[in-house]
Amino acid sequence: MNKILFMGTPDFSVPVLEGLIENYEVIGVVTQPDKRVGRHQVLTPSPVKEVALKHHIPVFQPVKVRNEYEDFLALKPDIIVTCAYGQILPKTILDAPRLGCINVHASLLPKLRGGAPIQKSIIDGYDETGITIMYMDVSMDSGDIIEQSTTKILDSDNLESLYNRLKVMGRDLLLEVLPSIFDGTNQRIKQDESLVTYAYNITREEEYLDFTKDARSLFNQIRGLSPTPGAYFLLDGVEMKVYSSYISSDQSTGKVGTVSKIYKDGFGINTKDYVLVITNIKPFGKKRMDASSYLNGISKKDFIGKELNS
Repeated sequence: MNKILFMGTPDFSVPVLEGLIENYEVIGVVTQPDKRVGRHQVLTPSPVKEVALKHHIPVFQPVKVRNEYEDFLALKPDIIVTCAYGQILPKTILDAPRLGCINVHASLLPKLRGGAPIQKSIIDGYDETGITIMYMDVSMDSGDIIEQSTTKILDSDNLESLYNRLKVMGRDLLLEVLPSIFDGTNQRIKQDESLVTYAYNITREEEYLDFTKDARSLFNQIRGLSPTPGAYFLLDGVEMKVYSSYISSDQSTGKVGTVSKIYKDGFGINTKDYVLVITNIKPFGKKRMDASSYLNGISKKDFIGKELNS
């Protein structure tokens, strides 16, 4: 049986690893070093490490994989499978296994190369996205495509729902194509460089809601960042996180960025075109709540006309 070395870190990678363990011989797992998490800075292993330890699989956690790869390459894997590992692999690793290195990537390459393809597929208004199984090369997400699977992006989707759907799709598509990779009958499709788009990691600036934009762009931004890290605006100079919204049929008639109307399930904000209704929030220093609950604790009359981000 072909020996597989798996490289991955977040819970997105877990279904892929579990699928490999159930069907093949996983001889080792490479993941990011344990991180200090939460208020008490508890040293916490990655979700992938937890699965590996549960199945008694050797775990390697190089701080910089480009300098620390001898130990796991000594296992002589036939193939390396990566999924959201989090570090660029040097050519030495890519060239080591006889069947190559393949990656499970959460977009329809060549679109959305990079570390935040799920977030950006929603934020940038894509109608669909999916999973690509690809050969890895030295450039980011630029290797030959082996197979792809597609899913529609619905208005009801946010980062969480699409993430959960894609991580299962990643497992299923990988298990579907691995036999052809092992017997050498898989396809290899060169990426069309003229169609490349990028999905770099989310910056703090991209979390800010600029109400001079149109309502659809803001609606997509909020969904693409929910539940984490969350989009935000400023209310009286203090951050308020936003997790859900919808576009009302009311056109904006007042100044952009002002609270225009109180709705049954939230409050409306004037944008470039339509009123955006905010329905789920987290005021600074408080718990996440429905916007209607927040409104019950303030003067609604005084809130209407409030200018945000000022």
